[in-house]
Amino acid sequence: MLFVLALSYNQAKLFKVSLVQSNHKNQPKNQHSVAMPRFRLYFFHPKFWGTWLLVSVLYLISWLPFRLQLLLGKGIGKLLYKLVPKRTKVARRNLQLAFPEMPEHEREALIKENYHNMGIGLLETGIAWWWPDWRIRRKLQVEGWEHIANAQAEGKGVFLVLFHFLNLEVHARMVGLVQPGVGLYRPHNNALMEYLQTKGRNRSNKYMVRKKDVRGMLRALDNGELCGYLPDQDYGRSRSVFVPLFAVPDAATTTGTTIFAATANCTTLISTLERLPGTQGYKLRIMPPLNEIPSGDATEDARRINKEVERAVNTMPNMYMWVHRRFKTRPSEDMPSYYK
Repeated sequence: MLFVLALSYNQAKLFKVSLVQSNHKNQPKNQHSVAMPRFRLYFFHPKFWGTWLLVSVLYLISWLPFRLQLLLGKGIGKLLYKLVPKRTKVARRNLQLAFPEMPEHEREALIKENYHNMGIGLLETGIAWWWPDWRIRRKLQVEGWEHIANAQAEGKGVFLVLFHFLNLEVHARMVGLVQPGVGLYRPHNNALMEYLQTKGRNRSNKYMVRKKDVRGMLRALDNGELCGYLPDQDYGRSRSVFVPLFAVPDAATTTGTTIFAATANCTTLISTLERLPGTQGYKLRIMPPLNEIPSGDATEDARRINKEVERAVNTMPNMYMWVHRRFKTRPSEDMPSYYK
């Protein structure tokens, strides 16, 4: 299960969003789109046997009743809480930085609940990759989809901003099930996982463009596509500004939001996915147009998008990916790390 935790964490890190093509016959002949990987006999090499085993277990679990998957996921989360103390330490430090006035006992309770949701999130990967459309639809409620319809009726692309919540995999699947989209992409280091992961994400969306292919993403937006983007992790000092996030005054925040929102013919929207109580499923929310972005100032845009991150996280703090070292990059390399 440690491998699966690493898989889930790397998925969110390596993919700005997991929006991919579900029907190649409808895929546009776009020079910027990424070709789908092909199955190779090489995948039967012994070096991949561990991957096959763990993915097979995940696949089998995905066909269990939803209620049972929730219980299993919570149990996995409890186990991970004990097995990955380094990540628990990161989560604890993030919460100390973000919510310094939160009592310690509340912080520890939130971390444990966060791990429960992390375990469920791992199993939601199987839901996102392998559940048929009819089963997904039975668990999906949608709110605010008219905002996307209105933008596209005006001939605009949709710059859809998502955040790194633990249900990101199923979030992307559900977005694509209602409106197929496009996303930025970086290959997985494990060739078999690259194939399985891309195949799994090839359920409900359109095509991918490479992570650094800004022109490809802008072209998709100009062509009226829905394009997903995640601006809420620490991507380093390059193309970043330092603006407040929660109680941290200098969180490194990408300026990519401005690059896309200001350059392309698009409407900027924010989407969240709430896991509903019990076995009700999920509520996909599309917020009203974020007209304040672009503002004409990349720093101000970063400040405003962080406010949106805060607003979303405050609604479900136990679902956010606190194990990521969100505040690792400081304005100056001489400044001490927040994590030491």
